[in-house]
Amino acid sequence: MPQVFDTGPETVTQDESEARAALVLSLRRRGLNDRRVLSAIERVPRRLFLSARHHRFAYEDSLLPIECGQVVSAPSMVARMVQLLEIAPNHRVLEIGTGSGYQTAILSHLSQHVFTADRYQTLINLARQRIAALKIQNVEFHHADGLTGLRERAPYDRIILTGSVPAIPDSVRLQLAPDGILLAPVGPAGQQQDLMCMRKKDGEYLSTKVGEVRLVSLRDGIAQVL
Repeated sequence: MPQVFDTGPETVTQDESEARAALVLSLRRRGLNDRRVLSAIERVPRRLFLSARHHRFAYEDSLLPIECGQVVSAPSMVARMVQLLEIAPNHRVLEIGTGSGYQTAILSHLSQHVFTADRYQTLINLARQRIAALKIQNVEFHHADGLTGLRERAPYDRIILTGSVPAIPDSVRLQLAPDGILLAPVGPAGQQQDLMCMRKKDGEYLSTKVGEVRLVSLRDGIAQVL
């Protein structure tokens, strides 16, 4: 019978603890070395954000399907994007595209508060339940068209788009706080996209390509079903 560790809101088997540690080690080998980000990844049980049939793949570095025809990104992609945000403990973060809530949980360990939006009510409901199960209390969920941002909570120190867009929406860009950072994959759906890092400095927006990715595209509007 596997040894079990009591970690507060959840119970972690020795096998899972070792799997999380092995994942973090593999991320280090890939050059992802931000200690705070890696610590957050090791603390978050990725299996909780997956259906039971995918639990055995939870700590593999691969994207996996979730509800509403969406996917949860590979841990290396999450770590890479979150690391580029340079999040400080006092930052307010806007996440556009909640998905499973896995990245949301990681962001919550790094920042003061996370505001997350998704067009699918099903995804919002499931993510809220998962975050509550981990007793994380600094996340606010919104069933909304994230591509218009969340004006009522702006400005944000950091903004991250979890899927690609043809161009960064002005409505989102304008919700960035002074000295803020916005990270977004920009390019056509189904093709290679430019990972763009936008910084707001002295009222100017400076964009830099920091990599290339291939992510699902974000859609505007609110889904009428799901």
